[in-house]
Amino acid sequence: MRRREFIKYTAATASAAMTLPLAKNVAATKKKYANDLVTLGNSGVKVSRLAMGTGTHGVNKASAQTRGLGVEGVADLLHEAYDQGINFWDSADQYGTHPHLKEALKYVPREKVVILTKTHATTEKEMKADLDRFRKEIGTDYIDIMLLHLMRDPEWPSIKEGAMNVISQAREDGIIRAHGVSCHTLGALKTAAETDWVQIDLARINPAGVIMDAGVETVEGVLTKMKNSGKGIIGMKVIGAGRLRDSVDESLRYVLNFDPVDSFTIGQENKEEMRDLIKRIPANSV
Repeated sequence: MRRREFIKYTAATASAAMTLPLAKNVAATKKKYANDLVTLGNSGVKVSRLAMGTGTHGVNKASAQTRGLGVEGVADLLHEAYDQGINFWDSADQYGTHPHLKEALKYVPREKVVILTKTHATTEKEMKADLDRFRKEIGTDYIDIMLLHLMRDPEWPSIKEGAMNVISQAREDGIIRAHGVSCHTLGALKTAAETDWVQIDLARINPAGVIMDAGVETVEGVLTKMKNSGKGIIGMKVIGAGRLRDSVDESLRYVLNFDPVDSFTIGQENKEEMRDLIKRIPANSV
């Protein structure tokens, strides 16, 4: 049964009152924590419930994290998260954060963390080049999760067939453990739900429908279908890319109590934000 809470949030350009619905389909039976290990669908990949997002406003090989903290600062933040039991690092070629992960791996055992990255490659040639470059930039022989980044066209499986073939072979060869997509339109999201190749989906989800592919109930329906077919779901834009900063607790409560989401990524820009989230997650899980 859905409950609704009336809250106010401040967006980047406007402030308005809006209704944030609590998630359906879940009755939380115990507290959830940022460092809980959860399995992403049927992929077999186990990650911490909270992922360390490194791509806030990430574009042109830079992000808020890289600009504000630099290589050593981001590495230190990831190391601190690891010490707190958070083993999931979310990166992308677009964010320019591969060197920052490489620096962090100087202090953290590679096999103890799960590294997700994303590619814009379309052809086989582009994907082979990205696969080699990414591993060199990160300083690893394998990548845990490889996603096709920013899918918008509903026909993306046809468009990206070359890259998908390379990724599939890399998984067979043990170079990639799991693969999938990040979606940025409803059409692309629906296609991901229907595509067997997708093991993991990175989906925009929050209780206010901010910067999402469609309305909350529509996206909930597609993600529920994904979950039922065994796909792993990682939530993103959980706090609306910062537009729901005044409603962090409500936003966390929603995603923590929406069954289809296995894990979620939030772009933390400093240790204080990370520690705050670690405290808030169990407080909002029941």
